[in-house]
Amino acid sequence: MQIYMVGGAVRDRLLGRPVHDRDWVVVGATPAQMLAQGFTPVGRDFPVFLHPQTHEEYALARTERQSGRGYRGFSVHSSPDVTLEQDLARRDLTINSIAADAGWTGAGAVFDPYGGVRDLKAGVLRHVTDAFREDPVRILRVARFAARLPRFRVAPETLQLMRAMVRAGEVDHLVPERIWQEISRGLMETRPSRMFELLRACGALRRLLPELDRLWGVPQRAEYHPEVDTGIHAMLVLDMAARLQAPLAVRFACLCHDFGKGTTPAHLLPRHLGHEERSAQLLQAVCQRWRVPADGRELAEVVAREHGNIHRSDALGAAALLRLFERCDALRKPERFAQVLWACECDARGRKGLQEQPYAPRVRLQAALAAALAVPTAPVAQAAARRGLQGPEVGRAIAQARQQALVAWLATEENKGKPLS
Repeated sequence: MQIYMVGGAVRDRLLGRPVHDRDWVVVGATPAQMLAQGFTPVGRDFPVFLHPQTHEEYALARTERQSGRGYRGFSVHSSPDVTLEQDLARRDLTINSIAADAGWTGAGAVFDPYGGVRDLKAGVLRHVTDAFREDPVRILRVARFAARLPRFRVAPETLQLMRAMVRAGEVDHLVPERIWQEISRGLMETRPSRMFELLRACGALRRLLPELDRLWGVPQRAEYHPEVDTGIHAMLVLDMAARLQAPLAVRFACLCHDFGKGTTPAHLLPRHLGHEERSAQLLQAVCQRWRVPADGRELAEVVAREHGNIHRSDALGAAALLRLFERCDALRKPERFAQVLWACECDARGRKGLQEQPYAPRVRLQAALAAALAVPTAPVAQAAARRGLQGPEVGRAIAQARQQALVAWLATEENKGKPLS
């Protein structure tokens, strides 16, 4: 039995990046031997075990052969005679096909039969063997690594292979869970725009996310969008979300917020009247298709529908502010409203030449919401009940009290900066 560190742990250590997880391959062992040493089996489709002390994953060396379409269309062969080189051959990229001895700490020789170290130094994402074409998830993984490693370029032969896979219909067999798993991880990378730009370059974006793909080439009003092209704007917004270290739900909302601009009638361009509601409707189909978690879906819907109103909120009076808060459910969910504003800031600053511009609505609306939430609702409800009001009438009394609080807050805002008489 021989144990090797493989994959991301070796790659990241060679790149000087922090290593968070370690994966191991065991050569020359049987499941029975692993069990005898206290390992716990966890793999359903192939033999993977958890270490009895560290609980890290140890996989027996294996080979894979395509037996059908899609992610699950593989037959797996694992036995003591499978070599380390054979195991590494089934991996996606050369930079992920490097192995090292179990005690390797970053110095000394590694096992690199497919030139992964060379490609790390050159900054190249290259497939290992032609077996890459057997798993369409690898298209998503390459795109995700492009987002994680912005200085790396995709080898021309790998991009050509990805395009061939798309033409053959391989991406149509991806299961929703795997799509969302890779997309969500890509959204959290250093430069998420590169994931979607690469998917577009190989033709996969048109099949996986046509709502986004159709934004390229759609013009916008130059006075609001110096970058003009809607697809370019969408990518700038995503990268701004990464720069501002936004959480996943905010980044997904940024991805979806302008879908409706892709369906604007040509005679209206470059204006996009009503695109907010169309965006909210289109993203619902995406969420169903990818089985996006509820928190991401709900936040994205609010951002798509209300981002224009939030951008223009400096002109809103007390009644209009309260209606905005009610539509966003901000009075019940102020933490989520803070994320809505976060996404709107990414949208406002995700424009050429405006990346450093402060986003005043975020600070102002948070202060306005705090003023509305400061109203003690219990005394208002009790006073309404003493007047004989019930049900919705009590709710209206509370809303009126909050509106009055916003009137007072706005008066304070208007007096800010004025000299004392």
